[in-house]
Amino acid sequence: MEVSRQIVQECEASGFIFDEPWRDTPKLLMYIVTELSEAMEAWRDDDREAFTEEMADTFIRWAHLVGLLRLPIGKAIVEKREKNRMRPRIHGRKQY
Repeated sequence: MEVSRQIVQECEASGFIFDEPWRDTPKLLMYIVTELSEAMEAWRDDDREAFTEEMADTFIRWAHLVGLLRLPIGKAIVEKREKNRMRPRIHGRKQY
C-alpha cells in the first residue's frame, strides 16, 4: 500500500525510527490505542473536529505499523471482507 510507505518515510523523518518493528509492535499498537482513546475523549466532548483529527492520527499510526511490518494488507482486507460477507448477520458469542 503506497500510503503506508509514504507514512513510514514521514514518520522516520520525524524521528519515529524502529530498527526492529516486529519486536516494537506492542509499543506501536499502543500508539494506535492511545489515538483511539483520544478520539473517544473528543466524542465525549462532542467535538467533531478533534474527533476527526484523532481518527486521522489513528489511521496514520495504523498505516505506519502496516508499512513497517510490510504486511500485504490490501490482500488481507479483500480476503477478510469476503469472509465477513459469508458470516450470518449477527455472529459471535453474544446476541444483541
